[in-house]
Amino acid sequence: MRNSFSSAPTSGGAPARSAVGPRAVAGKAMLSLVALFTAVSPYLADWNDTHVLNPLWPAHAKFHNGQTMAMGTLLGLATLYFAWRRQDDAGSHLRAAITFAGLYWVSQAAAILYPGAAYFDPQFDTPDMYIAGLPVQAVIEIAAFALIAAAALLSRPTPASNAPASNN
Repeated sequence: MRNSFSSAPTSGGAPARSAVGPRAVAGKAMLSLVALFTAVSPYLADWNDTHVLNPLWPAHAKFHNGQTMAMGTLLGLATLYFAWRRQDDAGSHLRAAITFAGLYWVSQAAAILYPGAAYFDPQFDTPDMYIAGLPVQAVIEIAAFALIAAAALLSRPTPASNAPASNN
């Protein structure tokens, strides 16, 4: 079965037309947007008095915050690598890119479930940290998941991509 990124010859021996069409490129661009945001946003959100520079935070909490920020960068880079890799099995690369793109956001969404977790420390829990009644983190997670889902839908193989290219 060919996928939407395949450029292997068809059964007739003629090379297939490039199957990386505008939909697949749009999907890759969406994954890239999520990847870049995932790589950079932890530093924008956390390198301030609410997290890394917060004098009330214990050193070990700052250690784990640093771990989380570095993980965002690494997952963003892995997403970019697999989204744009052109060798081997493109379908597997797409699935890897989608998985890497979502891991950071799934872990952030699950973080509120841990005992004693809160979206904000009390001194930073202000009305401007909510959008439509949701904590800003939840809104960002929803946006990231929506972009990843749209990218997956746009990048998936189309029925026409499974048909041999015409020699006409």
